[in-house]
Amino acid sequence: MTIQLFSALIAFAFVSSITPGPNNLMLMASGANFGFRRSIPHMLGIGIGFTVMIVLVGIGLVQVFDRFPVAYTVLKVFSVIYLCWLAWKIARAGAPTGKQAGGTPMTFTQAALFQWVNPKAWAMALTAITNYTPDHHAASVLMVALAFGMVNLPCVSTWTVLGQQIRRILTNPRHLQAFNLTMAALLVLSLWPVLVH
Repeated sequence: MTIQLFSALIAFAFVSSITPGPNNLMLMASGANFGFRRSIPHMLGIGIGFTVMIVLVGIGLVQVFDRFPVAYTVLKVFSVIYLCWLAWKIARAGAPTGKQAGGTPMTFTQAALFQWVNPKAWAMALTAITNYTPDHHAASVLMVALAFGMVNLPCVSTWTVLGQQIRRILTNPRHLQAFNLTMAALLVLSLWPVLVH
């Protein structure tokens, strides 16, 4: 991989990792509801889970979709259903219940596995493998995974910090509930590109 191609890859990794999507919206909600420290497993699950996903997609999973296009459709339907369920959980997180706020932060394993049903993660992985590994050699795939591994974690951490800062404003339970409902609605709206393609 040339320096120019690697530089373009880093730029793509940054832009695709920092822009709003299901991972970042959920991390912002997690930062607001649970704070930065309790959201660390969630952030690490995204960073490591997505890096592993890129390796596996690059090594051969993309060939499965080429041979069996219906598999991609099934994955898309499952992804939409799962993201709607997560939006429902976010909408309920932190709502006043008379005792402790509802919900718990996503675990490392949950966040890592979530990458497999995250439409934005699939789009990022397939685009990166298609555009930045023209030879499809294992070394090129590992370079793509390394680039995302370096860039992704700082990007997603930014969204958690943003959520944590917003938490100071959301001391009123009604404001927190309104924030969670807004984040849930934005998560559902982030599915629009998936539904129109």
